[in-house]
Amino acid sequence: MKSFIIIGAGSFGGSIARELSEQGYDAMVVDKDEEKVNVMSQYVTHAVIADGTDETGLKNLGVRNFDVGVVSIGGDFGNSVLVTMALKNLGVKYVVAKATSRTHAKVLEKVGADRIVFPEKDMGIRVANSLMNSSLLEYIELSPKYSIMEIAVPKAWIGKSISKLNVRAKYGLNIVAIKTGDKINVTPDPEYIFTEEDIPIVIGMNEDIKKF
Repeated sequence: MKSFIIIGAGSFGGSIARELSEQGYDAMVVDKDEEKVNVMSQYVTHAVIADGTDETGLKNLGVRNFDVGVVSIGGDFGNSVLVTMALKNLGVKYVVAKATSRTHAKVLEKVGADRIVFPEKDMGIRVANSLMNSSLLEYIELSPKYSIMEIAVPKAWIGKSISKLNVRAKYGLNIVAIKTGDKINVTPDPEYIFTEEDIPIVIGMNEDIKKF
């Protein structure tokens, strides 16, 4: 199971951390603000008062042991860049960084961020769900019971038709569209054959999506 370290306990980082913890994932939150850390300690595995820009301090926290790092420092362009660099230097394999502008995003990309996000306050849960599963590209919760998502086409689907795969019967999911490059095939034909460039878009109950 993946483990996560979240640098910055604001609304974005906090919502990601809470969602990951509620789903049973190991999550550590790091922030300089004692009050924020105290609040987060109620929800996550570990909450630590520390300066995320201090590479030595991060090393002492054992960040290299985490699979994913989330840089959610708000309002400080320079600090978020420093933290992103530190996490990559210390061996964190996958780093997600919050950007406040396109210029900010370009700099974060240059220093090694693997994914850049431009979050609104309510985006944390959506991002958390995408981080939990590397094959899940985009996730939107429609209701407490149903969601729609984009997935990387499974290797077992390539070269097979929708009807032959019988996705609805096997997984309880409905294929509502297929993205291929810039094109979107809405309500694809049952005899459509998947290629490795396809991105299926499916809808279903949350419990069926988790099983899938």
